[in-house]
Amino acid sequence: MREIPMIFESIVVGPLSVNSYVVACAQSHEGIVVDPGGDVDLIISLVEKYGLKIHTIINTHGHFDHVGGNRQAVAAFGAQLLIHTADAPLLSHSAEIARKYGLPGENSPEADSYLVDGMDIFFGMNRLKVLHTPGHTQGGCCLYFEDQRKVITGDTLFADSIGRTDLPGGSHEQLLESIRTKLFTLPDDVVAYPGHGPHTTIGHEKSCNPYF
Repeated sequence: MREIPMIFESIVVGPLSVNSYVVACAQSHEGIVVDPGGDVDLIISLVEKYGLKIHTIINTHGHFDHVGGNRQAVAAFGAQLLIHTADAPLLSHSAEIARKYGLPGENSPEADSYLVDGMDIFFGMNRLKVLHTPGHTQGGCCLYFEDQRKVITGDTLFADSIGRTDLPGGSHEQLLESIRTKLFTLPDDVVAYPGHGPHTTIGHEKSCNPYF
């Protein structure tokens, strides 16, 4: 079966340099935005550059730096908002939490629907699979594009590191188990795109990540 081409772009946004992702079917131009943490004008410019129709916004988890641009992005694209139900309560407190760190923030609208482990999300002829990976937060999720050998890992797995687990809802043991069972079972050549910092590969992290 011929692989359907996919547009896959990342852009660094917000005060904590979150990697936001714009992903779309290269044929239909239907797509999604992942973690619009801020600087939504830059995300809009990227979407307009490709002439995309964004129908879904996905938060990999509910921390304020990943959801800070949700309200503006939902309004700009007329898209539905998805997050795991365990992190949904964080959306209405994101501004308050940002202020605790001395940063500006905006509360997110409520989710329209919820991410579930193993569910497929389609955009045009492309597909992603949701992998629930709790540990950084209880609702943390990764997004696996099997046909393209890519996975967006949010703050679950970084290049040569893992997500912090000292915040409310975090669990070091749970995070390690999530990575072992949901990410390290993917093929070694899958490229992992984290919520902060450079991309890596599953094979590299299995052999070189100091936490394993």
